[in-house]
Order: sequence, then structure tokens, then C-alpha cells
Amino acid sequence: MTALPQPAPYRPDPAILKLGPDFYDPVGAADFPETRLRFRNDRWAAAIGLGDLDDAAWLAHFGRFQPLPDNLATPLALRYHGHQFRVYNPDIGDGRGFLFAQMRDASGRLLDLGTKGSGQTPYSRFGDGRLTLKGGVREVLATEMLEALGVNTSKSFSLIETGEQLQRHDEPSPTRSAVLVRLGHGHIRIGTFQRLAYFRETDALRRLIDYSLRELYGEEPGDQPEIRLLTLAVERTAKLAASYMAAGFVHGVLNSDNIAITAESFDYGPWRFTPRWEPGFTAAYFDENGLYAFGRQAQAIHWDVVQLAVAMRQIAEAEALTPPLETFPALYEAAFRDATFARLGIAPLDEESDYALLEAMERGLTETGVTIDRFFFDWRGGKRRGPSPADEFYRHDSFAAFGMMLGAFPKVATTDHPYWSDAAPCSMHIDELEAIWSRIDQADDWTPFHAKIAAIRRMGDAMRG
Repeated sequence: MTALPQPAPYRPDPAILKLGPDFYDPVGAADFPETRLRFRNDRWAAAIGLGDLDDAAWLAHFGRFQPLPDNLATPLALRYHGHQFRVYNPDIGDGRGFLFAQMRDASGRLLDLGTKGSGQTPYSRFGDGRLTLKGGVREVLATEMLEALGVNTSKSFSLIETGEQLQRHDEPSPTRSAVLVRLGHGHIRIGTFQRLAYFRETDALRRLIDYSLRELYGEEPGDQPEIRLLTLAVERTAKLAASYMAAGFVHGVLNSDNIAITAESFDYGPWRFTPRWEPGFTAAYFDENGLYAFGRQAQAIHWDVVQLAVAMRQIAEAEALTPPLETFPALYEAAFRDATFARLGIAPLDEESDYALLEAMERGLTETGVTIDRFFFDWRGGKRRGPSPADEFYRHDSFAAFGMMLGAFPKVATTDHPYWSDAAPCSMHIDELEAIWSRIDQADDWTPFHAKIAAIRRMGDAMRG
């Protein structure tokens, strides 16, 4: 599981400026009618030296976007292209967001503060550049849950209601508006490289590769830096795909412009946690062919990384780019084992036993229909804990085999935290989300929202035990 962030002093570092003006456009934020603070992520604010901001200063910086000290003087809308549902689109970029600031955390890692819903940019096309309040609430809950489950995700840093009434075709309108600020490890996407390849800007492509290695991976570029960056991206994206599966998460829109070069998960639109192990489960109503279904996410992410290699063919031979791509399946399988075993609280035993256990688990989950959260909650710590409402499912042959095999695996996690004595696991399914939103929408009652975040963080504390 991921460690809690460590407090650090404010260390501004607008490193993006080293790339030069060909990578972004200076923009301004919308002038919102009002700014009402709905969520601030104090534990991550402390990690970048902003934990001491009072609410007035918070609203000034993250609602009105007054520059942070010694940081970017003007927000920057980043330029990129990308494949959207396998169709190349050269007409995209930061259309309702921008890069607001960059700073270093306690480990020296470069982090970005970026927005969603901050107004129109040159890439807004026909959009209004805004975010619905419900969309902001959804993203906060997604990132909190994923962080607790050990997924490498961007963090929802701030959510401010902005007082506008928005028209949307996919939810009742008019609806309330918000601006979200994310904290993430870089804003460089696979689509950023694709744009440079599209325009055959090879010098800029080399510059971007060097920037990504130096500023995002902490490595000095050496010989064949494009091969090194591709190798790192393959390793990280395989791990990302595996962590989605172990979490039971469906991103919904795994386009190449939504895959960061660091493989940190971000940009949560029509996400879902699938209640049961259903490979065909989709999150987006418009994903009619199931391209980004639960069981196809590894394939989708691998395809996106292939597009990164295609972009790099502007400066490297295909023969040199192929070997890193071919490692993805094996890396994914190992990462899926590690992520699943971490959630079970066990360590690997040997390759044959490891994959036999995973096969029995998937067969039991698929054939019985027990919910994913219930299963991991009941079997945490390398043994079956009970009693459980899922007892009848665990008598299935596949789970009987799973339980017999599980006893041989080393236990590496405790179940001492009070969470493990709860009657039910913490989950984040669509009915729960809709109930939380209903209270906000109908009664402006934020109590269930904040209570859910507290419950998710409590689960995260237990998972780290």
C-alpha cells in the first residue's frame, strides 16, 4: 500500500518553463460568480508546504488563481493530441484546465497543481470550460478510494463551488458548477509526444524525452534516452493496469491523452468500481463496444504505450523500440500478482503456486458473484475471517481450493486495526455515490460526503497495517 505523504516546506519549481513556449499557451482563469470551499486536502497540502494556508488564501489561489510565490506567473494550457477510442484527434489539448503551479515534495519529486473546470482555453472547441459540481464530487471520491487501495493516482487537492448553472446532456440541468485542483506527478501525456510526432518536431520531441527523464523520473538522459523512457513507461503502465484490476476499478476512458508518461492515474470522468468480477463491465455509457471494459484495461493501456513508441519512431528505429513493448504482458502478470497479494496481505510463494492461487480466486469471483470488496475484506491477512454474508459463496469448489492453497502463503499484514472487525467493507459503488450526491443536490448536506472520505481514509490506514 502507498505510504502517507510527509510534510515538507514549500519548494516552488516551475520546471515546465524549461521546455519553452512551443509546449503550452498562457491562459487566464474564468471569473466565477462565487467561490465556496467544499473540500481541501490538508494532508497533501502539507506535503507541498501549503498546509498553513487559511481558507481565504486557499480560495484566492485555488478559486481565483492568484499565483503562488515564485511559481508560474500565468497558468499554462498544455498542448497535446491523442487517440480517443482508437481514433486520432489533433484538435485537443487542455480544454477546461491548465497547469497552475509546480513544486517539490519531501523526496524531491516534481508535482504539478492542475485544474479541471477553470474556464475556456484555445482548446475548448465548443465547450464552456466548466466542471459540474457532481463531476468534482465524483473525482474526489474516486481519488480518495484509489489512494487508499494503493493505486498510483493523482490527488484531488481542492474543490470549490463556483456559483454558475451549467447545461449538460448527461445529467439533470441546469446543474451546479465547480473548479477542481489536482495534485499530480507531471502533466505530460502520451498524447504530448504524439503531437510532436504529428508535426515532425523532432528537436522538441528529444527535448520532451530529456525533460521527462530528468524532471519526472530523476534520471540524467544517457545513450538512447527514448528507449530508456519507453522502458520506464512500459514498466509503470503495466503496474497501473494491474492495480486497476486488483482494486476492481474501471477508469472508463483510457485514451492516449489520458495516460501520463509517469503512469500516474488521472482524469476521472465516467469511472466505476465494478461490484463483481465481470470482465465485460464498462464505466462509460458511450463505450458501446466495451473497448475500455474492466477486463480489457491492460490491453487498452498497452495499446496506448505502443502509440508512444510509434511517436518515438521519429527519432529511433522500430527494431530498438519493440523489445520494451514485448515485456508488457509479463510485467502486467507480475504486477497483478503483487497488487492482489498486497490486498490479501500475503507474500508470493513461487510462480506455480502464485498463479494457481490467482486462477482459483478469479474463478471463484466469476462463478459465485461475491462482491470484490467483500472477498478481500473476508480473506485479508492470508486466512478466511468470519462470519460473513458471503459464507455460502465460499463453499463453492473454486473457493475451497483457494482456501486450501492460501494457507501455504506467508502472511505479511496484520488485521489489528478496528476496521477489520467492521460488519462490512468500505466500498465506493455507484449507488453509494448517487446517494451522497443526492444529499448535496437536494439539501446541500455535505455530511455524507465528508463521512465517506473519513471512512475511506480509515480503510487506507488499515490497509497499511
